[in-house]
Amino acid sequence: MITKILCAGLHGIHGFEVTLEADVARQGMPSFSMVGLADGAVRESRDRVLAALRNSGFRLPPARITVNLAPADRRKAGAAYDLPLALGLLASSGLLDPTRLDPGASGAPGTPGTPGNAQGRIMVLGELSLTGEIKPVPGILPCAILARELGVACMLAPEQNAREAAVVQGVTVYPVRTLGEAVAFCAGQADIAPAEAEPFIPETTGFFPDFAEVKGQDHAKRAVEIAAAGGHNILFIGPPGSGKTMLAQRIPGILPPLSFEEALESSAIHSVAGCIPPGKGLLSRRPFRSPHHTVSHAGLVGGGSYPRPGEISLAHRGVLFLDEMPEYSKQTLETLRQPLEDGVVSISRAAGSLAYPADFMLVAAMNPCPCGFYGDSRRSCTCSPNDVARYRSRISGPLLDRIDLHVEVPAVDPDTLQSTAQGESSASMYARILAARTIQNTRYAPFAAESNAGAGHDGRRICRTNADLSGSLLEEFCRLDTESAVFLRRAIDTLALSARAYTRILRISRTVADMDGEEHIRLPHIAEAINLRTLDREQA
Repeated sequence: MITKILCAGLHGIHGFEVTLEADVARQGMPSFSMVGLADGAVRESRDRVLAALRNSGFRLPPARITVNLAPADRRKAGAAYDLPLALGLLASSGLLDPTRLDPGASGAPGTPGTPGNAQGRIMVLGELSLTGEIKPVPGILPCAILARELGVACMLAPEQNAREAAVVQGVTVYPVRTLGEAVAFCAGQADIAPAEAEPFIPETTGFFPDFAEVKGQDHAKRAVEIAAAGGHNILFIGPPGSGKTMLAQRIPGILPPLSFEEALESSAIHSVAGCIPPGKGLLSRRPFRSPHHTVSHAGLVGGGSYPRPGEISLAHRGVLFLDEMPEYSKQTLETLRQPLEDGVVSISRAAGSLAYPADFMLVAAMNPCPCGFYGDSRRSCTCSPNDVARYRSRISGPLLDRIDLHVEVPAVDPDTLQSTAQGESSASMYARILAARTIQNTRYAPFAAESNAGAGHDGRRICRTNADLSGSLLEEFCRLDTESAVFLRRAIDTLALSARAYTRILRISRTVADMDGEEHIRLPHIAEAINLRTLDREQA
């Protein structure tokens, strides 16, 4: 007897349909074979499933078992096929009514949206322990989205994944804890209350540390505010202990709250990576990722023998903080070029290619030299000019061009450190940033809607903030008066700026103008934008 059960596989952050077919034949020598391009974890499910069935009180008769995972030309990975395999073996052995799982069976009883409905299908996912306990699996959210796209109204999922899957409207998710509970539910012998979606309440400034705790550094705080208001990348340059890390850690707290769509995108990536805490639904705050400088190439950008999202994708819609940036492998840093431009990272393998979203705000920090005290008025630098040049060359010019703001963070004097006066709070900075973002949302809404609809889409990043401006939109919204144009032209000649640096200055100027409530870019906006690119001035 053959039983079919609907499952799902993962390709990048998207699910694809998989049908598990279990055939239990009483003729021939007992055996167990699995086909369908299954990886090691899937093939090992045989031993897990058979032990789980035995320890749950089920006894399969001796038989020749053949399991197929269709489509056979797509690789299946992970342990999410354990539960459907166990149910398929029970149904094909006559220990469970196959019509309650097989949508193609005739005369199936039941009601729409529950096991046993012949008019619909049920998607089953879950890993089994040897005792029959059902464990959570990564990627349940993309699988639930797939179920909705396929018109599947019912999903059987591990209890710890249920709230995560329940955020997808139109799919009823039934949480199960053990194999015995799943069998009883599918046989109609037990009722399980559907999982309820966790209310989406985005968190803002309250979760992250407050900028009021940062002593001094008013110039750096102003730069941070501009970067957050326009979605710009920023690089802090200063000696050890000047507060670079403190500034970076507080940036997510002044960014606008996640929208539901952004939370869904980010949660799907974290779901595939298995980073969503058990029992939780959507992410409620913007991600903040801070990988160590020893991170591998695959760990940062994603990939590996079994591709999975890297740190830059886990930072999607949030902040990626690279502390001590020159200490990272130069080859690894260079892979940031494409994501910084396109907001996506493409990974190609012999078996195919996939893309992970990577639209993040890059915040980086570095010392001015290997010893850290180049230009410090209180401590002398022990590095030679060649040492300084070699240290800074670890970050290439093209990569620096893609970082909008280069900001000096000098050491804080003792009087400021001992002062009891509180600096400006994150809440007040957040209010100004939100006002500037509101202006940008209104300005770019028609273009974002057009891109989402696919009209005239040319592969560029959808324009949501000033940092996304390019092409005709840059020309339209960053027009300069004669005085500003002449000033910028002189700066280009004097500083030998590249075309990319020129574009960055225009984008920053547009953000500064928005923060001042100005419709047009003026000379002071251009001057402040140039002043926020320290390394351009030093290299001139």
